[in-house]
Amino acid sequence: MKLSNDFSGALRTFAYFMASGTHYMLEDVDYIELYGNEPGSIEQAFAIFTNVLELDKNGQVLNFTYAQKRATDYLRSYCDPGFSVTPPFEDWETKLYGPPAS
Repeated sequence: MKLSNDFSGALRTFAYFMASGTHYMLEDVDYIELYGNEPGSIEQAFAIFTNVLELDKNGQVLNFTYAQKRATDYLRSYCDPGFSVTPPFEDWETKLYGPPAS
């Protein structure tokens, strides 16, 4: 089984705007320096994005905007302790899975 083109496009788009520092949900948040200095925060944002993303039986992404919102809310709260994520994250959203065996 392969991941769908729709999933690939969602991940690529999210990664591009995150890495370029131009993600529209993070305007006025200085997060780009985290890539070199605190990569675990970026790792957590990508984990949230992929954990929250939902696909239908044909591999079509159902909640791209919401998955981005949850991930970017994490980074916003990381950079701005005064920002409160609503609703609070559930454990499954923030779970970090290990790499595959092969």
